[in-house]
Amino acid sequence: MQKGLIGKKIGMTQLFDESGKVIPVTVVEAGPCTVVQKKTVENDGYAAVQVGFGDVKVQRVNKPMAGHFKKADVAPKKVLKEFRLEDTESVNVGDVLKADVFAAGDRVDVVGTSKGKGTAGAIKRWNFSRLKESHGTGPVARHAGSLGACSDPSRVYKGKKLAGHLGSERVTIQNLDIVKVDAENNLIAIKGAIPGPRGGIVVIADTVKK
Repeated sequence: MQKGLIGKKIGMTQLFDESGKVIPVTVVEAGPCTVVQKKTVENDGYAAVQVGFGDVKVQRVNKPMAGHFKKADVAPKKVLKEFRLEDTESVNVGDVLKADVFAAGDRVDVVGTSKGKGTAGAIKRWNFSRLKESHGTGPVARHAGSLGACSDPSRVYKGKKLAGHLGSERVTIQNLDIVKVDAENNLIAIKGAIPGPRGGIVVIADTVKK
């Protein structure tokens, strides 16, 4: 990985390319991100940089984290994330990374937390088909159906797709195009939709698909 940023999802809009085609984009406020810590092979067994995003009041941070930020001489940050960059030597603690680390045309992966949908049935959660509502099926048109025979296996298999909690989980969307970068306002326009609600925290990094 060569570059990565933490950002906040602003919302969706549309841009037009040179030929006048509409491009649906998600606008992300990416950065400014401050380098809080450098991990080294000697000390930690791997090389990475820890980056912080979003200011937070000092009294909102617990004592261990306050000491962590004080050691780096950096104002407390709301979100911390590590990036395993190919070249960590050129980055130092205290450096500020802005949206201009990316450029239009770059391909990125975006990680976010999907919207929570609460408890959902099998049809909404797993795209089950519903039963016919004509004759003989009874009032169970949207039920999950049989869970397993009574004598054998006489239990429900692990991993059975059933009703339950839907959403509010980590989701990665791969190989998205960056359409536009506004370095002055730290905004990045990414083609397509990304997971999470407006105001949700997202992580943008070079795509793993080459």
